[in-house]
Amino acid sequence: MRILDKLERKLRPFAIPRLALILVVVQAVGFALTYTGRIDEFQVSLIMNQAAQGEYYRLASFLLVPACSNGICLFFTLWLFYLMGTVLEANWGEFRFNLYCLIAYLGTLVAAALVPAMPASNRYIGLSVFLAFAKLYPDFVIRLEFILPVKIKYLAMATWIVLLAEFALGDWVDSALVVASVGNYLLFFGKDLFRGFAHRKRQMEWQAKVRMTSHQPFHNCTICGATEKSHPRMDFRYCSKCAGSYEYCAEHLQTHEHVALGDTASAKPN
Repeated sequence: MRILDKLERKLRPFAIPRLALILVVVQAVGFALTYTGRIDEFQVSLIMNQAAQGEYYRLASFLLVPACSNGICLFFTLWLFYLMGTVLEANWGEFRFNLYCLIAYLGTLVAAALVPAMPASNRYIGLSVFLAFAKLYPDFVIRLEFILPVKIKYLAMATWIVLLAEFALGDWVDSALVVASVGNYLLFFGKDLFRGFAHRKRQMEWQAKVRMTSHQPFHNCTICGATEKSHPRMDFRYCSKCAGSYEYCAEHLQTHEHVALGDTASAKPN
């Protein structure tokens, strides 16, 4: 990631530290305000038609909209986002985690522009963080509802299946929304994915070659053409008196005519 390295050297001082915690606090505040009736969720949602008419605050206020309306569900969601975001920030550094979330934010704006009359969800940011964490830590165990232990890679697989189904079976808007939701993931991990696919392709080709060669005999009698596959109990030996590498079964090892240098006629199978 040479481009990222260059950007990081120039823009690192502008990175926001503990971004995951900030986003969690914003969501918690948004839930408290909507739950107490201080704000109406519709008034702060990202609706591009409304933003285009001067309500520019919607471009940022939609982050207040809680991911879940249920308090327990929201607590679990925010706890998980904070955990994954903090780990990613420690792994990548503040700048790269900021950039990853920024691309997810911009993807949300693109998604909102595709359906300007409908409220756009901020789930894309959380979804992309979840997929990145699952890519880096596939064996991390999550306890669903704090009870059922599940490795995060299986949840990520299920998520990818849903996204691929939406991309393949939905209309162009659904397909564009899927691309917008995973665009930052593809930018960060696309090269690794390509290498993984290429490695698996080479591995499959090698396995196919091994299966093909496994059916070919290793031993072959020069006289009668017998092999260890056609005669499993037969012994095979190379003749030290023949000029060259000629192998014979036990029946022809002592009775064959020795091959002289330049003479291969007597070594042909009958």
